[in-house]
Amino acid sequence: MFERPGRPDTTGNGDGDQAAAADAAEVERVETTGTRLPWHPPPLSALPWQDRMRTRLRFSGSTALPPPDKTEPSNVAPRVLDLALRTGELLLASGEGGEDVEAAMLGITDAYGLERCTPNVTFTVLTLSYQPSLVDVPITAERVVRRRATDFTRLAEAHRMVEDITTGEVTLEDAYHRLVEIRRNRHPYPRRLVLVATGGIAATASVLVGGGPVVACAAFVAAVIGDQLAQGLAKRGVPEFYQFVLAAMPAAAIAVGLIKADIGILPYAVVTGGLFALLPGRALVAAVQDGLTGFYITASARLMEVFYLIIGIICGVAIVLYGGNQLGVELSVEGSFYPASRPPVQLLAAAGVSLTFAVLVQVRPRALPIAAAGGASSWAIFEVLRIAGASPILATVVATGVVGLLGQLLARAGRTSALPYVIPAIGPLLPGSAMYQGMLGLALGHTDRGWLGLVNAAGLALALAVGVNLGSEVARFVLPAPQRGGREKRAAAKRTRGF
Repeated sequence: MFERPGRPDTTGNGDGDQAAAADAAEVERVETTGTRLPWHPPPLSALPWQDRMRTRLRFSGSTALPPPDKTEPSNVAPRVLDLALRTGELLLASGEGGEDVEAAMLGITDAYGLERCTPNVTFTVLTLSYQPSLVDVPITAERVVRRRATDFTRLAEAHRMVEDITTGEVTLEDAYHRLVEIRRNRHPYPRRLVLVATGGIAATASVLVGGGPVVACAAFVAAVIGDQLAQGLAKRGVPEFYQFVLAAMPAAAIAVGLIKADIGILPYAVVTGGLFALLPGRALVAAVQDGLTGFYITASARLMEVFYLIIGIICGVAIVLYGGNQLGVELSVEGSFYPASRPPVQLLAAAGVSLTFAVLVQVRPRALPIAAAGGASSWAIFEVLRIAGASPILATVVATGVVGLLGQLLARAGRTSALPYVIPAIGPLLPGSAMYQGMLGLALGHTDRGWLGLVNAAGLALALAVGVNLGSEVARFVLPAPQRGGREKRAAAKRTRGF
């Protein structure tokens, strides 16, 4: 017999009764006809915790209130709120989108019995409010995110911890100890290897846009020098904007030197390769994702951060290019920076970009082959569409949409976040060439061509982020609900109320 739990009231205004009636009608129809409508959604309780909490956040206008005689463990409320806030802080600082952070916080509070919580996430502040009953004063706590450190290994472990909490496998005390261990764990890669990965991104990206061995070596050296200079400013507390200005200068300076030497290579590839290690692709994807899901304040703050970092890159490169022009180095803004197709070389270079990018963002070692394969796949899809006549923006949306969908598949299978799979894979598609063309035009006084190049770069960057988000949204409809041990997960309505 087909059984399906009624959908609970998520609005607190009686709409849950209508939903339950609709479920009953569906059960009667299935029993009568033996078929099920293909578009009828699965039970909410059968969905993964991310989708359940997103559904609650998107469709719940207010938090539903249980009967007045319902009592909850208010004595543990401060500790549960603190655990949820600390976990949310770790996720937000690692680049997770605002909706996913709120979903994780809500999943933790629901799992430990706090059923009337209201999370709120902005770019720098996380707030969580809990009302024990109709007559009690709400308990509100918040945390300020002041430091952001990219470590996708910690991000993956935090997601896995939330998954275990929502399935009832971890007690509150064990969750605290586990979170402490996640924060204490060192990065999986030493600082020297990360430095080599920074140079590796520049080297492989320069090959991707048409450079040869000499250009790759020059880009490697430029990226390493720029990273060391930026680290020196960071240790002295200099704002990140000036770090990016200084980090962008060595690549431009080496390019000017190669042009002056006139040895018959492509010096612009040095600058383009150097930009790949600096472009804030992770922040841009999170910004667009927040905007598309309704977190406009957080999206605006993230976009402002991206804007300042990109302006820093532009300033650093433009200063050097302008100086080179004054010294008699001839630079040209003509032409397009889409090199002739070299499939084997470009596929290897794209895989190399994603592999080194994965090391840079501290993806766990066993996921490195997946990152390399993802980069080669995204570039292959982009190139096939571009050769077929599609515009670069459309090709970018399609390629990153496929990457986003596959990233969600891998994330659900590994019970972790999709970012460690998606962010490195989109590395080869970052608009470094278009940005260089725009910066060069502005530095040489060709304002029209300069702004055209920057607008093209902005369009490609937004297409990149929209494609990733689109793939994630499609995944919510095509991925089956996970099962463990051949049985459906325990219905959420038996554990919580309000959605």
